[in-house]
Amino acid sequence: MLAWRFYLVLAVLCSLLALLVGRILSLQVLDTERGREFLQNQGERRAVRTAEIPAYRGVITDRRGEPLAVSTPVVSIWADPRLLATSERLPELAQVMGMDLGALQQKLDSYQGKRFMYLQRHRTPADARFILEKRIRGVYGEREYRRFYPAGEVAAQLVGFTNVDGEGIAGLELAYDAWLQGASGKKKYIKDLHGEVVRDIGVVEPPRPGKDLRLSIDLRLQYLQHRELRRAVTASGAESGSIVTLDARTGEILAMVNYPVYNPNSRKGLKPAHMRNRAMTDVYEPGSTMKTLTLVAALESGRYTPDTLIDTSPGRIRVGRKVYPDPRNYGEITLTRVIQKSSQVGVTKLALDLGHEPIWEVFNRFGIGQPPGTGFPGESTGVLPNRPRWHTTEKVSLAFGYGITASPLQLAGAYAVFANKGLRQPVSLVALEGELPPGDPVVSPEIAGQVLQVLHAVTGEHGTARKARVPGYRVGGKTGTVHKVGPQGYIDDQYIALFAGVAPSNDPRIVTVVVINEPQGEAYGGGAAAAPVFSRVTAGALRLLNVPPSELSDVADTAESPGGAA
Repeated sequence: MLAWRFYLVLAVLCSLLALLVGRILSLQVLDTERGREFLQNQGERRAVRTAEIPAYRGVITDRRGEPLAVSTPVVSIWADPRLLATSERLPELAQVMGMDLGALQQKLDSYQGKRFMYLQRHRTPADARFILEKRIRGVYGEREYRRFYPAGEVAAQLVGFTNVDGEGIAGLELAYDAWLQGASGKKKYIKDLHGEVVRDIGVVEPPRPGKDLRLSIDLRLQYLQHRELRRAVTASGAESGSIVTLDARTGEILAMVNYPVYNPNSRKGLKPAHMRNRAMTDVYEPGSTMKTLTLVAALESGRYTPDTLIDTSPGRIRVGRKVYPDPRNYGEITLTRVIQKSSQVGVTKLALDLGHEPIWEVFNRFGIGQPPGTGFPGESTGVLPNRPRWHTTEKVSLAFGYGITASPLQLAGAYAVFANKGLRQPVSLVALEGELPPGDPVVSPEIAGQVLQVLHAVTGEHGTARKARVPGYRVGGKTGTVHKVGPQGYIDDQYIALFAGVAPSNDPRIVTVVVINEPQGEAYGGGAAAAPVFSRVTAGALRLLNVPPSELSDVADTAESPGGAA
């Protein structure tokens, strides 16, 4: 009986051995190619791995090719928690990485049972090499790219920034993320039984780098305006400020700065308010800067010319319960002088005569209450109300630029129409190449030219913007001073100072808007707080753009005198 059982077991074992030998012969002798393929696949499943090759993110430059955002190579240190958890070299690892041992152990515990965790992201190649040369089992390096911003705070709110994974999360980095983002590649490598990389096999799919982005910004002007705006905001004790400069002929944004700012290369202690690109996201009542557009409605009516006389006596006018005063009684003055002195009485009479419909229609035509269309995240539309019924005081305040809101960029786009012979050109943050997009004719060239002459008079000896003048150049513009709005309505002692100007006014090249939010002290008006900033940045910009000075006969007297508050 026992012998029978012994022979049965022996027979089963021999049969199994025969099957094994037969399979080996089948794979290695009888069917060599298929056998080798089978064994190779089985080996690769256990040893060959596929890794991602990061793609280079596209470079952002200014219009002259100066870099605003570049990607620099870095190394991220990662670990296999299963291998590292049992390592006796944790204290050494913590030391070379500058980590607390307890924090490292806690992190390992939280990744218990997993095969991947980041220890530190974006170390410099030299630092990473020092760490990896310790050859601590379970610790590896992965090449990545980190975004660096050479212009720092000067262009931070415009360019934006990326997150640690290289994805745009603010500004133009976010708006053009799909354009800038490349496609990762793939490579194969072999790991040993301990999980260590022993050999790179090669690239399976090469990475595709992102596309570069060339902005319309001129970094030289950006630096100039940043310096002058910081100086003005600090000196006036203002809460914030913004400057926008457009190419009068193309609609390209040549400079756009705000203050306060932040450093995109070191965002510790970052305040969200400092990240806002206020020139595009914040809106204000534009105040007296809108009187220029009211002037357009008057000229288009056919009942007025720049020389039409308007009686502003006795220096104030009542509309309902509201009284609109002038600083003094100007008497009978021309329409040009009404804008030059920013006469409340004169503009009120215009509004009452014209009605609000043609004024509203001009505002709408010039882009007030419409998105600029730059694609910038958070771009504001502003407000241009269109009520079925208007109170008389609302009709008048509309002509003054009250009851509506606009961003500094929208205001610059509106004034660019006068500089571009009546054409409204789409504004662009990207440098334009080739043929310009067609402009939209919103006012006749004749009226645009007449308005430019009036704006030049505003910067003359008897205007409210004497401090906006630029030595050697004819310039024109309009001041604005508005009360800030609080929970209970307008605040008596808080103002926003504005200036919108064109230079040179005889052959416009640039349009610039300056906004100083809540300046302190006596110099709080547009003529005192914003106009001098326009003068300094415009003087520098015209020189940088190689715009020749005007003829001496065209140069206004540049002796500085106190500016008005309108």
